[in-house]
Amino acid sequence: MKLVRYGAAGREKPGIIGEDGKIRDLSRIVKDIDGAMLASGGLAKIKKANLKRMKPVPGKPRLGPCVGSVRNFIAIGLNYSDHAAEAGMPIPKEPIIFNKAPTSICGPNDDTITPKDSLKLDWEIEIGIVIGKRARYLTKENTKAAIAGYFLANDVSERHFQIERSGGQWNKGKGCETFGPIGPWFVTKDEVKDPQNLDMWLDVNGEKRQRGNTKTMIFGCEHIVWYCSQFFVMEPGDIIITGTPPGVGLGMKPPQFLKPGDVVTLGIEKLGEQRQKIVPFK
Repeated sequence: MKLVRYGAAGREKPGIIGEDGKIRDLSRIVKDIDGAMLASGGLAKIKKANLKRMKPVPGKPRLGPCVGSVRNFIAIGLNYSDHAAEAGMPIPKEPIIFNKAPTSICGPNDDTITPKDSLKLDWEIEIGIVIGKRARYLTKENTKAAIAGYFLANDVSERHFQIERSGGQWNKGKGCETFGPIGPWFVTKDEVKDPQNLDMWLDVNGEKRQRGNTKTMIFGCEHIVWYCSQFFVMEPGDIIITGTPPGVGLGMKPPQFLKPGDVVTLGIEKLGEQRQKIVPFK
């Protein structure tokens, strides 16, 4: 299933993408696409619904974040071998974990706001994971059962905040407003047979920037979920983004960064596409 949240920001409705590519409203079946829905068996309810009896939602409504009311937004750094080489960094022995502020989350095609005092605004295409069940000290054997599905994300980053003004951690450069576009869809895991073999791409103003495949991830999706559960409890509706392939602005020679007016487009096989316009802070 491809689940969506559509409508005005803060007033999104739950929906599902039909075989014709159009949205069907799920408001009579579930209240939202979020952790509460997952914890209460909402996926099973949706699966039983007769989509053929539902009329398509008219027009082209805005798509909101594909998961609502996210409480824990986890991210993994330096998780592609070719990206680590690009950055001149050693291959991590264990996953590098940091957090993005849940307030950074926005729709997949919403504008990216340039933060105040920004100098080095960058892009990072990533595959995201939706946690479907409480994850606490998982075993390798039961980790897959804790995953509800996957989504496309852009880990928008401000490198000056992240590096020069880091204070020893990355969060300042990762959690600004609109730095977490997720979606367009939350794709249930039954539609993604192998999350470790998906093509990825990102362009800026139509020019090639990132090309990669999830097969070059150092730590795969299941390993990441298992690993995180050894350190903290994850609840249904928590999300994890898992690192980026090469081609980020910081790694270019010379480095290139985003400015107002630029347009970023990106996509992952099976997970859809995004488009963000860079706008100044107002």
